[in-house]
Amino acid sequence: MMEGKEGHLQNWGSGSIPERKSLGQHVFEHLREAIIRGEMAPGDRLVESRLAGALDISRTPVREAIHKLEREGLLEKLPRGGFAVVNLTREDIEETFGIRCVLESYAARLAAANCREEELLPLEEKIREFQQCLDQGLLEDLPGINTQFHGLFYALSKSPRLIKMINDLKDKIHRFRKILLKTEKWAETSNRDHRKMLEAIRRRDTEQVERVVKEHILRGERMVLRALEGKMDGGN
Repeated sequence: MMEGKEGHLQNWGSGSIPERKSLGQHVFEHLREAIIRGEMAPGDRLVESRLAGALDISRTPVREAIHKLEREGLLEKLPRGGFAVVNLTREDIEETFGIRCVLESYAARLAAANCREEELLPLEEKIREFQQCLDQGLLEDLPGINTQFHGLFYALSKSPRLIKMINDLKDKIHRFRKILLKTEKWAETSNRDHRKMLEAIRRRDTEQVERVVKEHILRGERMVLRALEGKMDGGN
């Protein structure tokens, strides 16, 4: 419940707000970040008055932020009052991963056709960085590195419009990555897929890189659905 998590929000109260940013926008951005990064889990409840009290601000900017998050589909209004972080449903997961599969596999195909050899070096670095954090047990760092790898990878498509469409899903995808990279087994599988993508793109094998990306995304979908059903663990 959000009531038990309000304390960690106090360090970004009104005293730290940039002058050019409205108070409501400041609250919105930090709540949104907390939801995307999993600091506020699906089902966590927000009470406007308690949140305003925790931040030592009026209820108006909090109300503004909450309604904006509701419009973005991150919060839902509860029948008895208040709001809660939207739960991930099977339909949400299947739709998001379906769109990802189409967009990202095409971006990978374009990347294999358009990239230069020297542009692959940052991908190699992200794979190494990911593996180092995994070896050190720093699982909380993996979603961010994973997101950076995919951003670099799809930028190689040289298609601004396609990249924008992929980035429009970035927030939802980050929530899923928090689920996928919680265990070493799934994290290792993810990085192994990244190595396969890099090898295929280096060979200019458009068919293979497209296939690897599709398999990577569909495997992620199955894992998230298993998590939703309470069946995901570090072994099977």
